[in-house]
Amino acid sequence: MTAYKTFVTIEDPNQVILSNLPFQKGQRVRVVILAEDNDRATMSQRFRNLFRETQTLPGINDVTEADITTEITAHRRGE
Repeated sequence: MTAYKTFVTIEDPNQVILSNLPFQKGQRVRVVILAEDNDRATMSQRFRNLFRETQTLPGINDVTEADITTEITAHRRGE
């Protein structure tokens, strides 16, 4: 089975128009439609929401850069 991959942007959700296909008239083909996921954008938005949420936690302003460095160093030592 020969695979052919192309990308189209949906302009009308009731139909998809494919053109300039490399197949012969009358040839049977299997059509599989996969929507392109925008996982990066979704994950990025989730992280921004998480950061916004954590920055509003009580006592967050009491954490210093030195505290963060100490935590990172301890974690790297396996503590």
